[in-house]
Amino acid sequence: MQKDPNFSRLSPQQQQRYRQQLHHCSNLPPEQQQKVLNRMETWEHLTPEQKQQARQIHGQMQQLAPERRHMVSTAIGDLRAMPPAQREQIINSDRFKGMFSPQEREIMRGAARLPLAPAENAPEQ
Repeated sequence: MQKDPNFSRLSPQQQQRYRQQLHHCSNLPPEQQQKVLNRMETWEHLTPEQKQQARQIHGQMQQLAPERRHMVSTAIGDLRAMPPAQREQIINSDRFKGMFSPQEREIMRGAARLPLAPAENAPEQ
């Protein structure tokens, strides 16, 4: 990081935050490290509009109660393994309408429109 000219342009607080994140990541088990790298790779390839949408979805998720956030997050994880058309079908299903509020399903719909990182332990295609 020290040799990267962009890093030196960051504020000292941002530099410290990145150092802490790197330290935290380097202490994770290899599977967790790979998960972080997959997410970073996905983020890197998003358009600015997709990044903004992801930030909005994240903000909406943070407004949910923790147990609801966990349920929605789990559902989004399950949707990752499906083709986009099937994701929409599941989100609109009576089962999901009974389990999730319209707001929660809209969060899922927004997440389903983004290129999602591969699910952990997903079979190679």
